[in-house]
Amino acid sequence: MSDIAARGSAWSLFANRDFTLLLSARFCSMSAQQILSVAVSWQIYLLTGRALDLGLIGLVQFVPAFLLLPLTGEVADRVDRRRVISICSGIGAIAAAVLFTAVATGGHALWVFYAAMLVFATARSFAFTAQQALTPMLVARDDLCRAIAWGSSVNNIAMIGAPALGGMLLSVNDSAGYLVALVLLVLATAASLAIRTRTRPAQPRAVSFGEVFAGVRFVVERPAILGAISIDLFAVLMGDVTALLPIYAKDILGVGAFGLGLLRSAPSIGAVLAALALAQWPLGRRSGRVMLGALLGYGVLTVMFALSHVFVVSMVVLVALGTADMLSVFVRTTLVQTATPDRMRGRVSAVNAVFINTSNQLGQLESGLAAACFGAIPAAVIGGVGAILVAVIWRRLFPVLAEIDLSPAGLRQLAEAADLPAPPP
Repeated sequence: MSDIAARGSAWSLFANRDFTLLLSARFCSMSAQQILSVAVSWQIYLLTGRALDLGLIGLVQFVPAFLLLPLTGEVADRVDRRRVISICSGIGAIAAAVLFTAVATGGHALWVFYAAMLVFATARSFAFTAQQALTPMLVARDDLCRAIAWGSSVNNIAMIGAPALGGMLLSVNDSAGYLVALVLLVLATAASLAIRTRTRPAQPRAVSFGEVFAGVRFVVERPAILGAISIDLFAVLMGDVTALLPIYAKDILGVGAFGLGLLRSAPSIGAVLAALALAQWPLGRRSGRVMLGALLGYGVLTVMFALSHVFVVSMVVLVALGTADMLSVFVRTTLVQTATPDRMRGRVSAVNAVFINTSNQLGQLESGLAAACFGAIPAAVIGGVGAILVAVIWRRLFPVLAEIDLSPAGLRQLAEAADLPAPPP
């Protein structure tokens, strides 16, 4: 097969041993995260029956990502990124072991759930940043778009099967899910340790206040990057219904723990379909317009889900919602990875991670608070309308978003602007 043909195949990246190992580690850790999330949210809701407690799960996972922003980026830019990932997977395994032991022995104190998820989220903050910064070190620059699409695909494949598995395990035994998560995190540790490529950043730097916060400055000074990650932040922050799914599963749709797992899986089905298509047919010159349209659709679909009382309809809407979200994630991630110099990739990835965690975890807190005040259905409707308004407002605040170009020529321009060697034509 010629080089051109190899580059044209979405599957050719699996010939890269270290990239395949990284994907395997991501799959195992993401699967463990999803199983833990389903188990913890369901058991906390059964214990308390309060929507606010579901929102607090998001808060305890957001706090580490926000407070540790300077440190996670510095670590990824100074320490062997492979070792960062493996150590964090090991710490996550300890948190899963604590939850398994507590539940298996009949312990259901709320603080145990929150404390374990705080530790798990802290480790994940370092691991996520290192994973984002590691990918460009393992693949050629002209393969980066496909590598990003495959990374998103693997994450979302895990998010399809793992929540359904978590719900099924919950319906059989309260502690089984935590044991499976523990095994998966051990496998993630082993896979990351098996990577052979040198993954330590090459250029040592003196530590200074300016260097630590260079990633923040880099993002703020580039309107396209700032606009892309902030629109995703606020749209998902408003429209995220993840925290409300236990309420929908138990009280509105009446489908129980297994149904909760299926609801959690549904958005990822759409995301995987979109990511697999993007791996073969990456977006081109109209990438920015696609992203804006996808986020507008995300808000509309959130309102549709909020008003549905039929399980099948809710599942279909969530699949479409995941597709829309994936289009936005792909544009943002490709833009950030391509336009960032390797010497700063850890710190910029840390900023991006905070935006992602803010939208996901604080989105859960916002949903929990709104549901506690207005009820689950009005809270979801309000969130969807808010996401629509964000898409419209950001289109005016950041006109450059509509001009984002991820065609080969556009990617070369982004690489040149970041002082990186441009990919071949």
